[in-house]
Amino acid sequence: MKVLRYILMIFMGLWWCQSISAQADRQFIRNGNKLYREQNYPKAEIEYRKALSRNPRNTQAMYNLGCALLMQQKDSAATVQLESAGKSEKAGKRKAMAYRNIGVICQKHQMYGEAIEAYKESLRNNPSDNETRYNLALCKRLAKNQKQNGGGKNNKNDKNKNNKDKNQDKKKQDSKQDKQQQQQQQPKDQMSKENAEQLLNYAIQEEKATQQRMKQQQQQPQHRRLQKDW
Repeated sequence: MKVLRYILMIFMGLWWCQSISAQADRQFIRNGNKLYREQNYPKAEIEYRKALSRNPRNTQAMYNLGCALLMQQKDSAATVQLESAGKSEKAGKRKAMAYRNIGVICQKHQMYGEAIEAYKESLRNNPSDNETRYNLALCKRLAKNQKQNGGGKNNKNDKNKNNKDKNQDKKKQDSKQDKQQQQQQQPKDQMSKENAEQLLNYAIQEEKATQQRMKQQQQQPQHRRLQKDW
């Protein structure tokens, strides 16, 4: 009897601890929901994380945390939480909501193939969701257009890369042309310098010749005057 009583006391203690833990994570979720409605998404995120720290299997906390992250533009982290909620959740409609939001994130980033799969999974769990059905049809059409245009977002990146390479090639070509022009101009500059030196030498020679002539002219009149005086 004492042993049985001891075992019962242990089970009752465990149940009481689990009950307190469950109450704690539910309270954190309620706090997070209040902050979420007030659009205070960072603080709501903190409360949902507290709930998960108390109960890591709480799918409601996973889903709500994913939504709070999504509202903060933390799309990658939001997808992780929503996938966890979708895989762990048993209720069909809640599972559908998780996959629908994953589809919205993928559609936003033009990842139409992934968005289509997420919307399909959402409709498997909630076939009456017409909004998800519309998004699925839209993504199929956008995926077809993306394929026809050569890959959509990746194709744009390739085009940007090609344009960048072309601009770099043009800059290199312009730089090469500038160097060629400089090389072509250098001989002209050298010839001009040679011409200037030649002109300078010629001017010096002319000056010397002029001075010689002036000396000769100065000497000749003196000689004539002497002859005349005689």
